Amino acid sequence: MFYVSMFFQYVSQYLKTRLQYRTDLLVKFLSDLLFQAVNLIFILLVFGHTDLLNGWNREEIIFIYGFFMIPFTLFSAFFNIWNFNEQYIVNGEMDRILTRPIHSLFQIILERMELESLLGLITGFIIIYYSGSRLNLDIAWYDPILFILFSIGGALVYASIFIGLATIGFFSDSRTSIMPMMYNIGNYGRYPVDIYNKAIRFVLTWVLPFAFVGVYPSAYFLGKTEWYSYSFATPVVGIVFFSLAVWLWNQGVKKYRGAGN
Repeated sequence: MFYVSMFFQYVSQYLKTRLQYRTDLLVKFLSDLLFQAVNLIFILLVFGHTDLLNGWNREEIIFIYGFFMIPFTLFSAFFNIWNFNEQYIVNGEMDRILTRPIHSLFQIILERMELESLLGLITGFIIIYYSGSRLNLDIAWYDPILFILFSIGGALVYASIFIGLATIGFFSDSRTSIMPMMYNIGNYGRYPVDIYNKAIRFVLTWVLPFAFVGVYPSAYFLGKTEWYSYSFATPVVGIVFFSLAVWLWNQGVKKYRGAGN
């Protein structure tokens, strides 16, 4: 209950602060919308030259992209740790974090929230609705429950990878550019993995499991029965990788030497 209370107190203060700058919120939303539109246009351009992509049609690819946006939006809103190394390690902010009676990772997540990113959920649901209606997908009563579980699992997968990368800062004080590179690799998760060779497919499934963010959970709703086992494994993979990331974080904190000389 203590952590729940802290979460809502941080959210309350965050909203009070952000609502003082409504123009910034609007600009943020429009920039995110433009970014999402560019990605969607790219998909449309690809299918302007072909009807199928290794057996996947345009609406199915659009559906995968729309679903991918849901866990990615949750990740962007609650796990914004892109510049962790520079802000908390190089600049010494981690010293302040460790003096407080709350888990360091949880506190950093609260400090780095960007709740305005949740507006991306609207765009994701619109894309899903559009493509799903074109595909005439049937919805069972339990599908919304699975949708929530798959979305949370995908968000945890994304978060676990970047939390794991952030722990590098505990062992190396130098700045690193690996996070932007990993962000670009994560974009592979919004396309069917069977369009890649076996090596890339293995990496996206078991090493950097970005495929569990978009294509694998989407396969269930698209009726790709051969991939159902991966679809239902999404929450499990998310929990396992996130638990591993938290363990790595705790080990990294033990190695932290502080910002003093």
